[in-house]
Amino acid sequence: MSRTSKGIPGALCVHHVAYTVPNLDQAVDFFVNVLGAELLYRIGPVEDRTGDWMTRQLNVDPRASTHIAMLRLGPVTNLELFEYTAPEQRREFPRNSDWGGHHLAIHVENVDAAVDYLRSVPGVKVLGEPQTITEGPIAGDRWVYFITPWGLQMEVLHMPRGMPYEKETEARLYGASQPWNSREE
Repeated sequence: MSRTSKGIPGALCVHHVAYTVPNLDQAVDFFVNVLGAELLYRIGPVEDRTGDWMTRQLNVDPRASTHIAMLRLGPVTNLELFEYTAPEQRREFPRNSDWGGHHLAIHVENVDAAVDYLRSVPGVKVLGEPQTITEGPIAGDRWVYFITPWGLQMEVLHMPRGMPYEKETEARLYGASQPWNSREE
């Protein structure tokens, strides 16, 4: 039997992105009250005090324990947050240049307005000033990184329609049509 497409058979979309945070209550509060996410559920503790399920299933120490929250961030992004306790747990976030480095980027209508708002949030650190890319496949992209009060790297950006890369391919980056916090209830 020959396959005509690449990848995982039947894959539909990215279901969620997950981050481990030092304090689940603080992270849920930030995502809900600062970024406008919706808390869907919390579970925990998830643990196995007698076996190795945590290692086999989650690649963590067998004595680890976690609490989990699932949030909806905008119209298409599910965000899962973990707060672990584990022996010999590393307690620092990797830099973007480190293996496992990461950040979460939020597309906004106006980067400058988003930055003004973020600078008013206690504990948020905006890294430098917004930058605009002037050449290449994403010329016109405007962006800036920020760090949450507990150290998670994030970005706000705006990519206008008609990016230069679109002349080279029919594929398009996903972009929302309206702000997630303006939807009609």
